[in-house]
Amino acid sequence: MSDHIRVHRLAVFARHGVLPEEAVLGQRFFLSLDAAVDTRAAGRSDDLTRSVSYADMADLAVGIATTRRFNLLEALAEAIAADILARFPLIEAITVRIDKPSAPVQQVLDGVSVEITRSRADG
Repeated sequence: MSDHIRVHRLAVFARHGVLPEEAVLGQRFFLSLDAAVDTRAAGRSDDLTRSVSYADMADLAVGIATTRRFNLLEALAEAIAADILARFPLIEAITVRIDKPSAPVQQVLDGVSVEITRSRADG
């Protein structure tokens, strides 16, 4: 699929992480979504019901990230991907990226991230 609807770096404050202090203190995360969707019908008709609302995708991702707690970024990304595919039947595949800019590691770094792609073909 060559058409994509993308949401870049939604900022959320959440309490994900393996360390106990991450659950207590929380930190900022950035969520990015890349949905593979055939947008031809929407583009020809100028009708949102024939596409996927990026605002609705963003709301779903933020809701999961801020109301549930995960030890692993991989688990957060899986939950977001599964819910997006379940809620939006026009989406053929979804890539979810979770950035954690303040990861608690000893090295000086810009941040860490996890990125997954899931599709309907995955079953």
